[in-house]
This record gives sequence, C-alpha cells and structure tokens, in this order.
Amino acid sequence: MRFETINPVNNELVKRFPSHTWRQVQAILKKSETGFDINRTSTLAIRSKRMKALADLLENKKLYCAQMITLEMGKPIKEAIAEIEKCVKTCHYFADNAKFFLADEVINTQYSNSTVSYMPLGPILAIMPWNFPFWQVIRFAAPSVMAGNSVLLKPAPNVPQCALLLEELFLQAAFPEGVFQNLFIEHNKVRWVIEDAHIAAVTLTGSDAAGASVAALAGKNIKKTVLELGGSDPFIVLEDANVKEAAHTAVKSRMINGGQSCIAAKRFIVMETVFSDFVREYVDGLLQLKMGDPTDSSVDIGPMARQDLADKLEKQVKDSMRMGAEALIGGGKPHGSAGAYFNPTLLVKVRPGMPVFDQEVFGPVASVITAKTINEAIELANKTKYGLGASIWTVDTEKAQRLARQIQAGSVFINQMVVSDPRLPFGGIKNSGYGRELAACGIREFTNIKTIVVK
Repeated sequence: MRFETINPVNNELVKRFPSHTWRQVQAILKKSETGFDINRTSTLAIRSKRMKALADLLENKKLYCAQMITLEMGKPIKEAIAEIEKCVKTCHYFADNAKFFLADEVINTQYSNSTVSYMPLGPILAIMPWNFPFWQVIRFAAPSVMAGNSVLLKPAPNVPQCALLLEELFLQAAFPEGVFQNLFIEHNKVRWVIEDAHIAAVTLTGSDAAGASVAALAGKNIKKTVLELGGSDPFIVLEDANVKEAAHTAVKSRMINGGQSCIAAKRFIVMETVFSDFVREYVDGLLQLKMGDPTDSSVDIGPMARQDLADKLEKQVKDSMRMGAEALIGGGKPHGSAGAYFNPTLLVKVRPGMPVFDQEVFGPVASVITAKTINEAIELANKTKYGLGASIWTVDTEKAQRLARQIQAGSVFINQMVVSDPRLPFGGIKNSGYGRELAACGIREFTNIKTIVVK
C-alpha cells in the first residue's frame, strides 16, 4: 500500500509518503498512551479551550484545508469548504456540551449514593475513509478527545496530506503530543495494532467487508468497536408529495460529493402515479449540474476520488443495464477524459437483483424504482442488507412518522435529505454497522460507564 496524493483530475502523482516501520509504529503507540494519560487527567475546561482553539484554526485555515481535500480526492471546492465549516461547528458543539454529556448521573436507589460516571477508555484506533477526509475524522475525534481519550488515525492511503494537516492542527491547538497521531500502515499491520495492548478500542468507517474483518479481530481481543459502514439509502416519494421539491432535493442528495457518501440517497422508490413527473424533474436537475475542474467554485461535479472507483462504478452500471436497466441520462465515463470522471447518471427500470439495487453504488448514479402501493414501497426500501438512513416524502407527516418506524435504518428524515448533525446520533443497523457517533451517544461510546455505589 502506498500513501500518495494522486490528483484525480488528471491521475498524476503529486507526492508520495513512506509507510511507518514497525519500530515507528511501536513508538507511536507508546506515545499515544502518554498522550492519553495527560489528556484524561486534564480538566474538561482545558480540553474545551483546546477544542475551541482547534475550531478557530480550522476556520482561519478553511480555504487551505479545503484545497487539500480537493487536490487529494477531487471534491468540488465549494463542498470542501462546507466540509471544513461543518468540522468547525462540531468542534464547538463538543467543546460546549461535553461537560453536560459526561457529567456524573445520580441514580435514586436504596443506597446512600449511586452514581454513574463516564470515564475515558484509552488510545482509540480510528480507521477512516477518503470521501470526507476532515469531517469523518473530526466526527469521531472531537468527542473522543473531549472524553479524555487519545486518537490514532489510520487514514485512507489517497488522503495522506489531509491526515498530516489534521495532526498538525491538533498540536497547534495545544493538545499534548500523542493525543492525535497518524499511522501510515499497510492493511496487514492493522491487525498488529488492534492486538497491541495500548489500543483500548477501534472505530471504522468503510465497507461492510472491512467492518466484518475489524470487528472479528477486535472481538477476539475483547475490544470495543463502533462501525459506520456502507449504505443503500432509500428515498421514498409518495403520491401526495411535492414532487418538484422532492426531485430537486433528490438530485442534491444523490450527487453531493459526486455521489461518494454513505448517507447519500441511492435508491429512489417512487409511487407509480408520480413516477413520470419525478423523473422529468430529476433529469432537468441533472442537466443543470456543471461537471469539470473541482477547483472552480462554479463546478458541481468533480472527478471521483480514484480511477479504480470510476471503473468499478461503470461495471455496476453496465452490468445492471445488461439486466434490463435503462439510462435516461449518462451511463458511463466521459469520452477522452484523462481523470477519474463519471457522467451523472439516472437509471430506470431498476429492480432487485441488479447491482445498482443490491450493492452500494458509490458515485453519481441514481436508480429509480416504481412502487404501486405504500406497502410495496416500504418492502422495497427494506429489501437491502444495509440500514443507514432513509427519506420519506409526503404532505401527510403523521403518516410519514408511522411509516418511518417501519423502515429498517438508523435514521429517517421526512421531507428532507438525510444529513449528519452533531446534535443527533448517527449510525446504522444491519450491514451498515453498529454503535453511534455524534450527540451524547457518540461521546459516550468510548467511555467506561462506571457505576459507583455507597452503602
């Protein structure tokens, strides 16, 4: 495995970084224990001050950080800026609220005193992806560090400079050495790190295959895990929905980050009576998107993060089309492109059994499925091994709330695209993983929930 920056606009190598030797890894692990000892014994007020300093640094260096994201994985610059702004918001949120989330709870029992406290666990290994190289890390690291833990980041190999920049920013914010460190290691060394006695727990955001492997290894070593894995989120449009608004939001929900988002809507389940109107509005929305150089602030769709990802997506689309799916727009890579570009695509006549229905489709490809009844729509929505998020569109919000309880997912948004918010728990069920990030649930995931009783 090589840790290297390859510009997906032209697939040219920008910079390469050496992997850590095992001796270096051992030194990093030892330092993480020292960083944990310092962080856990510091007051919440000190941690909060440092987290606010990190937020200020991210805000002040917002454009530079965003440019690094765009260079390494091709995200349009305006979306990269929004990613950093979300990180700033999240740092402030946990800096302000950790004292409430981690406060001792006094429980009324027959004893003279019964208290539940939330104590940090230790160094946490975080195996993170490339699609949101700042947000995915901050989403986990901000609450974990505020809880008193230290963090070891194993970044995706195609975003090494984003990872290095994050480590530098934590140090500049006056967090002690060892509280946040990077591990540039190959897959076969991840096993050794998980097995190492310094590591208290593991979190992974990635594929369900990677999650299964990490969970098995962590379980063998009796270590806590949180997994945020793939998704094939349904977007259900009922016959009484505002179709134009639903379709406009559907385009954004599918095409944000070039469709490379675990919570992006991927399967659009539309009632037969409004199918034609929805498709027409969706195609109009796709035609308004501008694809091109992601450093241009007017561009909506940049290249995919890597060429192999574009190749995999094309295979999923072509295989589905051979099985009967039809592309109303797009359907493949643009001719003559030197980069990892893929045309925004809308597929109809999609049904279960096709790759674009059964698999996670990570790219700018939308699949529209028709349903004759609400019961059929719910059945199609749940006909997936994933269960991350879902969206329901109807003017009858009371009905939608009843239907939301039938959807097998970690979150359901009504008349709104699925988003992550630091105030709300985030995570999935089934092959989308387990555990929660963000909110009070997220900061407590990597704590020892300790009961103290006095008789």
